[in-house]
Amino acid sequence: MKTIITLAAIALVLSLFTVNLFAQKDDKYLIAFNVLEKQGGDDYEVYIMGMDGSGRKNITNNADVAWTYHAYKEKIFFVSDRDACKRCYFLYEMDTDGSNVKKLFDQRLNDSWMSTRKNGREIIVTPRLENERQFYVVDLSSGKIVKKLPIDLARIGDPAFSPDGKKIVFRGAKEKPSPTSKTFDELYIMNADGTGLRQITKYPQDDKTADWHNYHAGPPQWNPNGKFITYQSVQNGKSSIYAVAPDGKKQWKYTDNKLSEGWHNWSPDGQWLAIEMSDAKSTEYSIHLMNVKTKELKKLTKLENGKYHQSPVFVEK
Repeated sequence: MKTIITLAAIALVLSLFTVNLFAQKDDKYLIAFNVLEKQGGDDYEVYIMGMDGSGRKNITNNADVAWTYHAYKEKIFFVSDRDACKRCYFLYEMDTDGSNVKKLFDQRLNDSWMSTRKNGREIIVTPRLENERQFYVVDLSSGKIVKKLPIDLARIGDPAFSPDGKKIVFRGAKEKPSPTSKTFDELYIMNADGTGLRQITKYPQDDKTADWHNYHAGPPQWNPNGKFITYQSVQNGKSSIYAVAPDGKKQWKYTDNKLSEGWHNWSPDGQWLAIEMSDAKSTEYSIHLMNVKTKELKKLTKLENGKYHQSPVFVEK
C-alpha cells in the first residue's frame, strides 16, 4: 500500500511539474497559424491563439488565400491573393488582432516562408519571376529592394536569415521536381551577400520511401542560438523533423514522435517548438507545442469540420 501511495504521489508531482512547464510561458507568446476554412474551397485564414490553445480567433476574415509564414515581435507577415488574381500572392503585415493590415511590397511573390533581420527592418522573400531564381531583401519601411540574390539552381524557396543576419539558409533543387527527377530538394546555405553557396544536407540515397513531391528537405528554421537548423523530411516512410549544423558536418533526427511532423517554428527564446502534426492518412492536421528541454508535447488544436491547422508561427504579445 505504501508503495502504491508513493508511486501515486510521484506521478502527481510529475504531472503538476509538466503542467507548470507548459504554463510558465503562456503569457509571453501567441501562436499564429493557417486554417483551411472549408474542404474543397480556396479560403485560407490566419488564426491566433494562446500557447495553451485558448482564445483561438480568426484574424484575417477575408475570402482569400492568406498564409502566414513569419512574425517579428507583434507583427505578423502573410501572403495573400486579396485584390489580385487567384493565387497571385503579395506581402502584407498585420497586428495580432488582425488590425492595421498593410500591403508591403508591389512585387508578386511565390508561396514561400520568409525571414527578417536587423530588428525587423529587412525581410527576405522569394519573388515570382519568369525564368529567374532570386531572393529579394526588402526594406520594410520603404518597400524598396535592398539586395537581389540570384541563385543558380532550378528551384529555390523558403529563405531564412541566421539569428545574426549574416547567413541565409534555404531550400533548393538542381532540377524541377517531377516523377522522373533524379535529384530532389536539399538545404543550401550562403553568406548574406550571396557568396559562398554550398549544400549542407544530403538525403539518404538508400531511402526510397518519399514520393517525388514529398519534402526531402523542407523549409528550414534556425534554432535561435544559431548552432543548428531544423527542417522536415520524409524518411523511412514518415515526415519527421531533422537537424543539421550550419557547416553541414552533422545531420541528425531531432524529434521522435509517432505522428507525422511538418512545418514548425521556434519560439524566440528557443524554449518551445510549435509543430504541425498529422496522422498517417493525413486526415487531421493540428498544432502541437513541444517543450524543447523535456520533449513533452501538448496538442493545442484538433480537426474541426475539415479545417486543417498548419504552419504555426510564434508571435510576441
